[in-house]
Amino acid sequence: MTIAVLDFGKTNTKLLVLDTDGSVTFTARTRPVWKVVDGMSVLDDVALAAWVRKALDAAEAERPGEIQGVMVSAHGCTFALADDRGLVRPILDYEQELPGELVATVAAELPPYAETYAPPRPQGFNYGRHLVWLAHLEPAAFDRATAILGYPQYWSWRLGGRQAAEYSYMGCHSHIWAPARADYASVIGAKGWRGKLPAFARAGEIVGSTTIGGRAVAVHNGVHDSNAALHAYRSLGQRAFTLISTGTWVIVFNPDCPLDALDEAFDMYCNVDVDGRAVPTIGFMGGREFDAIAADFEGVVARQAIQRVIEAGCFALPAFAAAGPFGGQPGRIVPELRDPAERAALALLYVALTTDFCLDTIRSNNPIIIDGGLTAGGVLAELLAQLRPAQSVAEGAISEGTAAGAAALAFAAHGQAMTLPSPVAVQASTYVGLDAYRRAWTAQLPALGQSERSAA
Repeated sequence: MTIAVLDFGKTNTKLLVLDTDGSVTFTARTRPVWKVVDGMSVLDDVALAAWVRKALDAAEAERPGEIQGVMVSAHGCTFALADDRGLVRPILDYEQELPGELVATVAAELPPYAETYAPPRPQGFNYGRHLVWLAHLEPAAFDRATAILGYPQYWSWRLGGRQAAEYSYMGCHSHIWAPARADYASVIGAKGWRGKLPAFARAGEIVGSTTIGGRAVAVHNGVHDSNAALHAYRSLGQRAFTLISTGTWVIVFNPDCPLDALDEAFDMYCNVDVDGRAVPTIGFMGGREFDAIAADFEGVVARQAIQRVIEAGCFALPAFAAAGPFGGQPGRIVPELRDPAERAALALLYVALTTDFCLDTIRSNNPIIIDGGLTAGGVLAELLAQLRPAQSVAEGAISEGTAAGAAALAFAAHGQAMTLPSPVAVQASTYVGLDAYRRAWTAQLPALGQSERSAA
């Protein structure tokens, strides 16, 4: 028995078929197309749906009869307005900015940070902002819509499931969820939208069926991608730990951080796990910022290049993306580097130092588990282990943490448990001068981060 996990990322979408031991038996990948329609960036859902069907058929053809369910995980900040037949408008790109004339109007209608723990962010990084905007911009679309669906729930429905809601996605820094009381935020009642929100189903619950290779298989209610990774490690019996989930985003979850420690000035927010429990979180677009600094580099970062960058005193100073503790600040490299290997090393040092900053800010003093795409080669984990000697650091041994967590939720609906490998302890790197390099980097941070960290 296997589960097919469709992992919808912002820049890459994958189909991964997983066995109960976490091994991946089939993989297919594509890049979703975001196109401009009527001046707005929206998803080409038709092209992506065609790829999904083709990929599922290819997986079935390779090992007929093994797939018993299709599970969805997806990036945050995205929603679908639908009726009982399909979309009533294209799915909006979360990086679509609001026009200036509506910014203040929308901001005035959003709930306060103390209610949602969703900091004010640009574009649609809190998807409640986009919902309120579209309600002003396209009221007819809202009138036609009978359902507001989270992005993974849209795909579960499109595959053949019923329309449903799910805790980890509703509570994913959305402006529409109040984590402390585990209910929708005040904006939902104020806008009269509660009737457009489907009943909740747990992530992984069977919500319908689809046909692959002429036979029916279960469709499972989808999950927020980073929360799926959190579930994967909790399913191993891990309890008190900080999870760093890496990819386009570096997301730091510390369930032990008190809610009253969250600070909107640092872009801190609250996720909600698959059981509806609050999970204090901080994050930045580490994968995207790595690419911005490293340019066209491909491959594993060389450890020798990291030492050379430290000795040269070259720094990447935040930020190179719109979100995170320093989002909106102009990123810069001082002095400029041209060697591709050293640019990549500089990029990884930047990710490590920003992650270290986030760990301090979210009061992480428990064991650390790091997972995801930026861990290739082990260098990032080694850097964090050296930067944080008081905490143990382990690297996920699961090849695809998000997919494994999503699959575990789906397998559970069939009465099956996964036997995933435990995280592997990381030996700290021994770069000479790394502590002094961190102090010099911190001293050059934008004023907000520097003053606040000094006071912490």
